Amino acid sequence: MAIEIITKDDLELFRAKLLEDIKNLLNTKSEAPKKWLKSYQVKNMLKISPGTLQTLRTKGTIRYSKIGGIFYYKYEDILKILNNER
Repeated sequence: MAIEIITKDDLELFRAKLLEDIKNLLNTKSEAPKKWLKSYQVKNMLKISPGTLQTLRTKGTIRYSKIGGIFYYKYEDILKILNNER
């Protein structure tokens, strides 16, 4: 079994590299796509009016959940509509 001696300089170098890696991770802005969208976001994505969005809900073309008077739509469902209809 080989024995390796670690010096204070080695630890200082390790600390500096570790801090640099942490800073790089914190600086990268990778936003995960939202899972739920509100009505205004869906209208902007699909470029439709509020009435058209209501018609899509009524006909069952687009699934939604309503919580306290606010309609929420799954991001994946909106992407499917975009890919199939346009």
